[in-house]
Amino acid sequence: MNRRQRAPGQSRPARRAGLARALSKLGYCSRSQARDLILAGRVRVNRAVRRDPESPVHTADHIEVDRRPLAPEPKIYLMLNKPRGLVTTASDEQGRETVYSCLPPGSPWIAPVGRLDKASEGLLLLTNDSGWSARVLAPETHLEKTYHVQIAAQPGEALMRALVEGVQTPQGDFLRAKTARILRCGKRNAWLELVLEEGRNRHIRRIMESLGVEVLRLLRVSIGPLVLGNLAKGAVRALTPAEKSALDGAMSQAEERRPLLPNLRSGNLGPRLHEARLGE
Repeated sequence: MNRRQRAPGQSRPARRAGLARALSKLGYCSRSQARDLILAGRVRVNRAVRRDPESPVHTADHIEVDRRPLAPEPKIYLMLNKPRGLVTTASDEQGRETVYSCLPPGSPWIAPVGRLDKASEGLLLLTNDSGWSARVLAPETHLEKTYHVQIAAQPGEALMRALVEGVQTPQGDFLRAKTARILRCGKRNAWLELVLEEGRNRHIRRIMESLGVEVLRLLRVSIGPLVLGNLAKGAVRALTPAEKSALDGAMSQAEERRPLLPNLRSGNLGPRLHEARLGE
């Protein structure tokens, strides 16, 4: 019998994971928070204290935190219209206000999916489903991200062509937009719509810096089929079943069209993929 085949009636083998990762997968807390709980001796597995965050556990194991049994949390999928000036992190060493200030008091643990930098605004996803989050961020899903960008310049043909042909940044990265179009122009500035196939660190801002163009505002308006719409700034809401299904469907289609990259199979992501983020 093939090792991957099970005899009729044979149960599926329990999956194994490191303890800190298991707590994160269950939606209880982040992996770093889980590590602190484990090192403090607050986590028990099958009634025995475990102090090693990498200690292997199975899905069938009985896990407790502070002697309270841990059960999987209901999966949460939220969208936030991130205001400018907030950092996308759970806590900030500099004491800056974070996106968590937009959530109701007493909200369960959730984490941002990717990031938007402090000066950027718009659509940000949050979830306690770490597996789904990783899938959204994976390079092979290639979810397109659409941004509206206000610049302190009048966009001419040369600028619009450079945005899609790409630029070499001072750091040695080659960055470009998949598409670029002018939304409207004023006397001293203009709004552009840029679509990215990948969201590398400060992708749009570094393109504009390389071209000598000042960015006044940067707003993410969509991720794949998911659109920010008229959600008020600073407001948060759950994804509808239709929105979640559409986003999952877009990822599945992208994965079917694009075979896994060789470096992903080997576990060697390389410098470019380590930098890739669903953010600006």
